[in-house]
Amino acid sequence: MYKVLITGGSGFIGANLLLFLIEKYEILNIDIRESNLTELQKYTSLVDITNYEKLRNVVISFSPDYIIHLAARTDLNGKSINDYSANTAGVSNLMKIIHELPNLKKLIVTSSMLVCHTGYYPKDQFDYAPNTLYGESKVETERIVWDNKPQCDWAIIRPTSIWGPWFGVPYRNFFDMVISRKYFHIGRKSCTKTYGYVGNAVYQIEQILFHETLNEDQKVFYIGDNPPTNIEIWANEIAAELNYNIKRVPFWMLKTAAYFGDLLKLFDITFPMTSFRLKNMTTDNIIDLSETYNIAPNPPYSRIDGIKATLQWLKK
Repeated sequence: MYKVLITGGSGFIGANLLLFLIEKYEILNIDIRESNLTELQKYTSLVDITNYEKLRNVVISFSPDYIIHLAARTDLNGKSINDYSANTAGVSNLMKIIHELPNLKKLIVTSSMLVCHTGYYPKDQFDYAPNTLYGESKVETERIVWDNKPQCDWAIIRPTSIWGPWFGVPYRNFFDMVISRKYFHIGRKSCTKTYGYVGNAVYQIEQILFHETLNEDQKVFYIGDNPPTNIEIWANEIAAELNYNIKRVPFWMLKTAAYFGDLLKLFDITFPMTSFRLKNMTTDNIIDLSETYNIAPNPPYSRIDGIKATLQWLKK
């Protein structure tokens, strides 16, 4: 049985990945906190990945065949790039340690689609255009990997907008708003984006892990679902499961709310709408998933399957 090391397995994608893999492989999860899922806690070693010596001791002791590095700070609330040390120093530590792992067959390092801002379509895997500190930190993640390439096979994954059981902001908020009937369609400014149901995301990650990705011209793989999703259609599908129809409000109303949210943010008060979020909600962001689908062509869940599973989880 292969030994698979996962960092960040107590998080959203990580928890789903552990549940997907624990019956198939010997698993160790390295995370700074315990999983909220009791059944996953026995697989977890509590380690801060920015602590080189502790991380090295645990990784070398486990001697994995495969590593999936998910651990990161993922919120957009940092005040400086130093607030994202897990995404830089943590990755640097791991890249040093893997050179001491003679049995390692494959490494996957998780980046983010936010290495490019919403609506920007990169020309190649080195074309970056972040507009957040988090995105900048993930650019640095990728550069660290390229500068310290392991001897084994490796790949970088960029999750798109992943949603499903155990998710948090922003798509947990989206579901909560639709469920509570506080979500409204925005004037005529609907948008289409690449989203990904987490059940399909973990399937894609496993397929990439066990597929050779030796071509250095194609080391980056986006994680998400085809075809892209129109947010109005998605919201309507959720509402249909709840037996109601979503109403529409004028764009100017949400723009006013966004300005109000911007003002509150100056005082560190959280409000569900800001100009940044409104722009994100009304800007298309369609990602080319062809390279991922070449490796993982048969995602197991439809969007309706994912909606039903997510609503069921939210009821618990």
